[in-house]
Amino acid sequence: MSVGRIIETDACVAEGAAWLAQTCPRMAFAMNRTGPLPLRRRPDGFAQLLSAIVSQQVSVASANAIWGRMREAKLTGPRKIMWATDDDLRAVGLSRQKIRYARALAEARIDYKALRDAPDAEVVAILTEVPGIGVWTAEVYAMFSLGRADVIAPGDLALQEAARILYGLPKRPTDKELRQMAEAWSPWRSVAARVLWAYYRVAKDREGIR
Repeated sequence: MSVGRIIETDACVAEGAAWLAQTCPRMAFAMNRTGPLPLRRRPDGFAQLLSAIVSQQVSVASANAIWGRMREAKLTGPRKIMWATDDDLRAVGLSRQKIRYARALAEARIDYKALRDAPDAEVVAILTEVPGIGVWTAEVYAMFSLGRADVIAPGDLALQEAARILYGLPKRPTDKELRQMAEAWSPWRSVAARVLWAYYRVAKDREGIR
């Protein structure tokens, strides 16, 4: 089964943005406000998912500090996580729950190369079998680490709020409602997500909210 378009460059993002602007006047309106959209490609593999686990429920500054300590201690690979003691992992700032999640990810022995060729739904299914990795994390990994062009993360509160403002909805759409809305943005749903995230920042700045 084909995995569809892969976003590799800024030109890919621009192509998707042009399609969305032509297809949806509100998307065109948003992009007039946001300017060019970011590529946001990231590496794939164990360390990227471990970093996502580290970032859960802490501030960006805290997550960066913990991840920095983990890199210094060379605790970013699966074998190193398996060999480390709980004390080693606590020392770099991981909570008891995140130690459990980090070990579960290491023990899952995911074939990250095979994920590159797996359909989007299969990527999400495989990743969410690991404790500590939810649908949002799996979808964001598919979007930015695998470069999938037609994935969105409708559970994301910023995406929901941006859609509410942009489309003049009476309330923030639910995960299910935003997933349905996003069908109109296929085959460029991950570019639509970039539009909504960028528009969220513009809209919130305008409202004076940081």
